[in-house]
Amino acid sequence: MSYMRRNFLLTNKTAERLYFDYAEKMPVFDYHCHLSEKQILENKAFEDLFEIWLAGDHYKWRLMRHFGVSEDYITGERSNKEKFTAYCTALGTAFGNPLYHWSQMELEAFFGCTTEINAENAEAIWEECNAYIRKNALTPQKLIEASHVKILFTTNEITDDLTVFDRIAEKDYKFRVIPAFRADGILNVEDGTYNARIDRLGAGDDLDDLMARVEARLGEFIKRGTVASDMAVTAVSPVPEKSAAQALFAKRRQGERLTAAECDVLRGYLTYALFRLYAKYDVAAELHVGAMRNNNAAMLGKIGANTGFDSIAEEDGIRNMSRLFDRLNTENALPRTVVFNLNPKMNAEIMALLGCFQSDAARGKMQYGPAWWFLDNKVGMEKHLADLTAMGHLGTFVGMLTDSRSFLSYPRHHYFRRILCNYLGTLMENGEMTANEAFVGKVVEDICYRNAIRYFGISE
Repeated sequence: MSYMRRNFLLTNKTAERLYFDYAEKMPVFDYHCHLSEKQILENKAFEDLFEIWLAGDHYKWRLMRHFGVSEDYITGERSNKEKFTAYCTALGTAFGNPLYHWSQMELEAFFGCTTEINAENAEAIWEECNAYIRKNALTPQKLIEASHVKILFTTNEITDDLTVFDRIAEKDYKFRVIPAFRADGILNVEDGTYNARIDRLGAGDDLDDLMARVEARLGEFIKRGTVASDMAVTAVSPVPEKSAAQALFAKRRQGERLTAAECDVLRGYLTYALFRLYAKYDVAAELHVGAMRNNNAAMLGKIGANTGFDSIAEEDGIRNMSRLFDRLNTENALPRTVVFNLNPKMNAEIMALLGCFQSDAARGKMQYGPAWWFLDNKVGMEKHLADLTAMGHLGTFVGMLTDSRSFLSYPRHHYFRRILCNYLGTLMENGEMTANEAFVGKVVEDICYRNAIRYFGISE
């Protein structure tokens, strides 16, 4: 029997009522994830628990490496069952890690399995859950619908095949799949494949031509319902004069390598140009800052990017972020923006900055995005809520997302919802805010679902 009880993370009766009477029943709007739209379209039944739970999930891979598990049991040639057993063994002593919680929640939510995850129980869990998978022919559609998901935004590069979304729309799914427009391909100037990426857009060496082609692709995304973009930078770069950026773009297109400083110059201009484009089409910008990518060169060469070797960056770019937002605001070209921050020491600085650019264009136009990636845990979420309430407005917050490649990740929404309800319930029981549970319950429902619907302008 699992250690989890009905009141998991809920430390008082008010918190329990807020969760069970209000938060638990709300649908899920996942406005940022990395699920494969092709898998959603194919809707193929999963083979076993490894395929559905461990394949492609670098959060779990990192945990196994911390435990000293050989890479052969993570991304190597060992059998699915051996890899699953290695994960259960590593997880069994990972007390307090969010995966220790999430994994247990996922087994119960999707398979009705309440067996505690550890090395001793790995065999029994493997057999029980695989029997459930075979009996019920679990597919992406079934898992998403079982999670009460109404809308999800996938993350798609500029040149991705969008006809997939046309075909998904023809299905009888009870949820909508909408692509978010990701332009990192034109921002990652130092990448060895940069020119090939630009070639796929059909652009030459002129920035105006490039941005015209980016705009045309954005139009194709918008035809599929796109209302949000995605962008990830280690830190925001200064915005240069266009002429300086043009010279560097032409140099890069001619096959020359740019220095790190030159890459920052070009990236700074392209970031600015993209934000202007999003404002023009009323597309919200989701800006991720603070990740230092691909730290382990040996493993990057062996198994590639997005495999669990990223970390938190020291650079913050807060002054550059201020100047970018101010310039865009002065030009009436600042879109609705959600800033996801990975460096916890910058929470207060970013939260304070966002307050300088709010307007009546939207409630919470400038959003401090939820605790993300390495902060996506109990401590990180509680700190995020504390900083948001101290310097912002909790009632306008657009709530949680999965940021995941796993179809079993949706209990993370309820992990957040429990923490949110416990945060508010504690304030209520301490006499630090209204005791009107019906009123607070509506705010909880808004944060869980309705605020995001309004913010992104989604018609249900």
